[in-house]
Amino acid sequence: MAAIKSNSEEVKLLARLLRAEAEGEGNQGMLMVGNVGVNRVLGNCIDFKNIRSIQQMVFQSPGGFEATQKGYFYQAARENEIELARRVINGERIWPSSNALWYFRPAGSCPPTWWDQKFVGKFKAHCFYNPKPEECPRVF
Repeated sequence: MAAIKSNSEEVKLLARLLRAEAEGEGNQGMLMVGNVGVNRVLGNCIDFKNIRSIQQMVFQSPGGFEATQKGYFYQAARENEIELARRVINGERIWPSSNALWYFRPAGSCPPTWWDQKFVGKFKAHCFYNPKPEECPRVF
């Protein structure tokens, strides 16, 4: 059973986001971006209250993804990224993004907190941050 509801167009939308946000970090990095996106739909907490679909998550404003402002995001989804999107929609989780709602790529090292959220790990250039379990229990 899928972790979140989706249709074929939403799978492609998520696939485009994965590529635009993390293609340079390989399949694992793209899966981690997908984990964060799925967690935002699941969570219904903090900055992501009433985000109930992939479309709402991808285009959330403010607080959404910078990649949606770039032309690269608007290219057609490719089969590899579509398969990665399906995997995260179906519940595949990879640490350190398993419970994360945020990630970013700092100029230097990862700060211990970001917007009052705890640093939990780094993959290549991206730092991942978890909410407190009591603030967002649905992602744990």
